[in-house]
Amino acid sequence: MADDDERAPSPEEMLRVIEEQSHATVRLLKGDPRLLYVPWGVSWLLGFAALFLHYGLDGRSYLPISQMQAVSVLMGAMIVAGAVSAYGIVKMNKSVRGDTSARGAMYGYAWLAGMVLASLIAIRLGPMLPAAERGLLWAGGPLLVVALLYMLGGAIWLNWPMFFIGGWTAGVNALGVLLGPGPHALLTAVLLGGGFIAAGLWLWRRQRG
Repeated sequence: MADDDERAPSPEEMLRVIEEQSHATVRLLKGDPRLLYVPWGVSWLLGFAALFLHYGLDGRSYLPISQMQAVSVLMGAMIVAGAVSAYGIVKMNKSVRGDTSARGAMYGYAWLAGMVLASLIAIRLGPMLPAAERGLLWAGGPLLVVALLYMLGGAIWLNWPMFFIGGWTAGVNALGVLLGPGPHALLTAVLLGGGFIAAGLWLWRRQRG
């Protein structure tokens, strides 16, 4: 007579194991939302808050902070956020092979290329613009890259939350650019900074559930 430990698993147990493995695979393929969203939210909350304190809503600074100092805070925070998000993409990519792995690698290179190009454009054209428009160029350009790449990532992995978050980023960025430097900084800090932090934590909890 076979021991209980050696008995064949029941259909219910097999279904439970299959379901658990399926959920684990989905989590791996979608990545950790805390790494993909929260770093950007924190960087925008800090960086664009600094820009808003410089511009104000009426064109008068709320704190004695220069535009260069505010932009430096923003760009430094975004570099850190990009590095953390890239780590999240690489970590997600390690769990897969073949075409999916290649897509992840190309997607990561697209982030690097997009950010470098946006910075080069701002460096080249910035000195030709007034101070306010120069700040919008430095702020709006990288946000455009982020928005499009999130939408592209959603399309690659059929991840609708990522796609819609990219669209939300594009919409907020466009509205802010139309309204001017101060409103752009405020909208981005609140709606994108706070929004990305909330979305990352909510998606993480949803994924765990």
